[in-house]
Amino acid sequence: MVHVVILFCVCLCKLAGVFAKTGEVESVLVLEGDSVILNSGLTEIMDDDLILWRFGYNKTLIAQIDATTDSMAVHDDVLDGRFRDRLKLDDQTGSLTITNITTQHNGHYQLKINSVIKNFSITVYACLPVPVISSNSSQCLSSSSYCSLLCSVVNVSDVTLSWYKENSSLSSISVSDLSISLSLPLEVEYKDKNTYSCVINNPISNQTQHLNITQLCQRCPGSVSLIVLISVAAVAGSLLIVAAVGVFLMCRKCRKSDQKVQDPEEITYIEPTFNKGKAKKTNVKEEAQVEYAPIAMRRYNINPAEDEHT
Repeated sequence: MVHVVILFCVCLCKLAGVFAKTGEVESVLVLEGDSVILNSGLTEIMDDDLILWRFGYNKTLIAQIDATTDSMAVHDDVLDGRFRDRLKLDDQTGSLTITNITTQHNGHYQLKINSVIKNFSITVYACLPVPVISSNSSQCLSSSSYCSLLCSVVNVSDVTLSWYKENSSLSSISVSDLSISLSLPLEVEYKDKNTYSCVINNPISNQTQHLNITQLCQRCPGSVSLIVLISVAAVAGSLLIVAAVGVFLMCRKCRKSDQKVQDPEEITYIEPTFNKGKAKKTNVKEEAQVEYAPIAMRRYNINPAEDEHT
């Protein structure tokens, strides 16, 4: 009898240590489709333990272990069968496992071991979709160098949608419990070489979509040709200006050369003087000796207007 009392006290102290803070609620976050284990905190079940698992604020019984009768049962057909084939009890510790969990299993869970109570709160997050980035304009880019984009997700709740430039957040929008569609705009320059991404996240997961600017922000075919045409015209115009200046300089140089040619130098000829030499006794006829006088050159301007002033 003494041994039984001692054993009871030891078990009671053990339970008191495990559930010393019975007023606290242990929060559990889980992704939809995963499994979650609600830990009883026991290492083994005593012969007189009664373990009860309840769900919701109505405390619907979903599983139990009665060590006194050596019985264990799960009630997975309650609440419209939302727990069907999803509940598993550990016969060694009394912990409860919920498999393939869905958002229908969100809520409050209560564990009662004899007279000790422990509370759990499960929050199930749906699998996140990958954001979709699209052009916010139905037309291609023409003269504008900026591209309007839109990042969207549908049928989401408890999420945040954000635009990132490299690792810096640019803008974000959040939604709580309602399952709605979210959209977040962004405007970027067509030639921007930075890395942009759209991210949707909740407390336990995220999905990212990277932006491909050249794929979504396409130039209009005419706008590219126009740019090329303008560039060619600018180059051609520059060449024409250079050519015109060159022709002008050449003409000016030729005009100066013509003026020099049109200014002749007047030549004054002096009549030659003949001196008769002595005859020689030869068979060659006597020839006259010709002497040329020096030529004096003087420059005259043929412009009549200037001659009048002269």
